[in-house]
Amino acid sequence: IAEDVKSSGTLHADETGWRVAGRTHWLWCFCARDATWYMIDRSRGSPALSKFFTEAIDGILVTDFWGAYNSVECAGRQCCYPHLFRDIDATDVADGSEEWRVFRKKLLRLLRDALRLKDAEHGLEARASRRTLLDARLAQLIADNTANGNANVRRYLKRLRRHREELFTFVDYDGVPADNNFAEREIRPAVMLRKRVQGNQSENGAATTAVLMSVFRTLRTRGLDPLTEIVNALRHYTLHGDLPPLPSATAN
Repeated sequence: IAEDVKSSGTLHADETGWRVAGRTHWLWCFCARDATWYMIDRSRGSPALSKFFTEAIDGILVTDFWGAYNSVECAGRQCCYPHLFRDIDATDVADGSEEWRVFRKKLLRLLRDALRLKDAEHGLEARASRRTLLDARLAQLIADNTANGNANVRRYLKRLRRHREELFTFVDYDGVPADNNFAEREIRPAVMLRKRVQGNQSENGAATTAVLMSVFRTLRTRGLDPLTEIVNALRHYTLHGDLPPLPSATAN
């Protein structure tokens, strides 16, 4: 399952809290179109990611703006627009200054123009020109506000500089979204389980839980009944002494 995720052209990642023996751990979710891999680890940073991403990947990684993901070597990254939009809305509540409102207006216009370009029907030359213009506008927005003293503007400038190569990737590649909704949906079943079982009592229990959740969720994603497939696999193991390969997705 993990290899299926890592070999995908577009993969998503998300993380949330988990308790093991009363201590805070992190549940990581790495997913692609028909495979979901969960991992429970003490770290919320690059040490945990290095356990999953043991080498560079050829796909596009879609995530939120959590800095640990910068450690992953991949063909490209796309940061989640809804996360950014929600942060901007929250900042609006706390900051009504003219400096922030002017900056906010230009940033939102740039992001929305990128979303429109993704769906617009243009010729190759016109599309390439508009795509180049997005980068130029972002660079200009950063340059124009370098001396801006507003704390929130400076905070967003820091984020834009750090992720400037990861804001418009979705425009360049088919099948790459501007949001990380897929990972958020895939992590939700694990969150629902967490609310019922309140975590694990041991590291071994956490590792077992992560594997079982990965198998169940992947089978479900592939349109298969998890219990039926697991019973069939155990029956095969009893008769032949080995486990069959993980079933592929159903035709429909």
